[in-house]
Parts: sequence; structure tokens; C-alpha cells
Amino acid sequence: MVYDRARLTGTVNPSSEFSTEGSMASDAKYRRVLLKISGEGLMGSRDYGLDPVTVDRIAAEVKAVRDLGVEVCCVVGGGNIFRGVSGAAGGMERAAADNMGMLATVINALSLQNAIERVGIESRVQSAITMPTVCESFIRRRAIRHLEKGRVVIFAAGTGNPFFTTDTAAALRAAEMGCDALLKATQVDGVYSADPKKVKDAERYDALSFHDVLARDLKVMDAAAIALCRENRVPILVFNLHQDGAFAEVVRGRGRFTIIREGN
Repeated sequence: MVYDRARLTGTVNPSSEFSTEGSMASDAKYRRVLLKISGEGLMGSRDYGLDPVTVDRIAAEVKAVRDLGVEVCCVVGGGNIFRGVSGAAGGMERAAADNMGMLATVINALSLQNAIERVGIESRVQSAITMPTVCESFIRRRAIRHLEKGRVVIFAAGTGNPFFTTDTAAALRAAEMGCDALLKATQVDGVYSADPKKVKDAERYDALSFHDVLARDLKVMDAAAIALCRENRVPILVFNLHQDGAFAEVVRGRGRFTIIREGN
């Protein structure tokens, strides 16, 4: 499914993703972005669960981007609490394991919401699984309205379906929200030919095409997520979650990151 970003955001889709839209009084290169954070990225130095210091730092990074006038939405994973694939590998029925993983993402989303609101930014959690006493249900038009009002929207529970990763959920929500870019926060400063923590001479890429990622089987995001972004012309920017100020720098088109886009 292809979403028309110009229709969703009320702007003309730029010919280049490094174009400034609207009346933003900053040097940000994007009007609306989606930040994808893995559950593991919320653990900090812990082996399990949430590290409050790390969550607070991510909230401060989100605030810095909001202060640029950029609309921000987020998708969080749940691997710091429960991973559906791991549960299935241990003998659990896959659909049940994935449902548990989706519930883990809701816990992470609520934690991130709390931290974001403590730094003075309004936010909303929208879950793909209905749980009205905890958070809003995902409604696309309502989410867009929240973004237009300056609120950060955190999407939880993945796509609401088993057998889909939160990377695919991030690509889907980025397309639905008419985002100008999907920013994936990782443990390293871009995309490499292999895990740089294990392979010392792994090659780092400054830019790649969607075709390159799929053809080389680079483990950036799963194939469904890459295909969704390619089909909807949403560039992916991969950067280091642990580098202070990196989120805002990447939104400005600066700093160290890998960009994945069509026809690179």
C-alpha cells in the first residue's frame, strides 16, 4: 500500500528528502519524522528491563528535535522484556509469543511517554491492541492531529498482528503518518557489512539504496520493512542511539549516519 505524504501532511512532497518544508524556523531538513528504538536500546548497561537513565536521555533527545519545530512520532520494540521469536524458539506457539512481545512494547511506550512528559513535551501512546484504560487505540487521523498539535506520538504493540516485527510496524506507521524520514536508532553509527563489534574490518556505508540492502542481505531492518519504505519513498537514516545529540544532528542532515533511499 502506498500512502500520499503530500495529502497526509498538507504539504508538497519535496523532490529531495533534504528539503525544508513549511515555516520551520530552524535548519532541520525534515518536517515530520519517526524514531524507531529497539527494546534493547532502553536497557542501557542492564541485562534486562528498563534503565531509567537511558530512557530519560532518549526523552531529552526527542525534546531537542521537537524544539527544532519537527513533528516526532516513535515506535519502540520490546526485546528488553520479551522477544516473540525467542519465545517461539523455546517451544512456545509463535502467535502467543508475539502477542506477549507486543504487550512488552506497551510497557516500554508508557515508560518513554512518562520520561518525555517530564521534560515538558506533551505525548500520547497509541496501541495497535485495544486497551482503553491504559492508552489510546491507534487511529491514524487522531495520531496525525496529535502531531500537528506538537505532541509526540508513541506507537505501541507493533502492527497488532503476530509474525510482524516492530521494524515493519515502524515502516508502516512512517508511511501512514506521512513522515519525511524513518530514523532508526541502533548500537552503532550506521550500516556495516557485518557486525563491527565482531568483525574489525567490517565496511561502513554512508549511503545505500533499498536494493543494495536487500541484495546484500544487510541486517538493518527486515525485508518487509525495507520494502514498505521503498514503496512509499520513505528514506531510512541509521545512527547511534548512544551518541549525545545525534538525533537532532541527523535531523539537520549532519553528523554520522547511513542513509538508505531509492536509487542511491
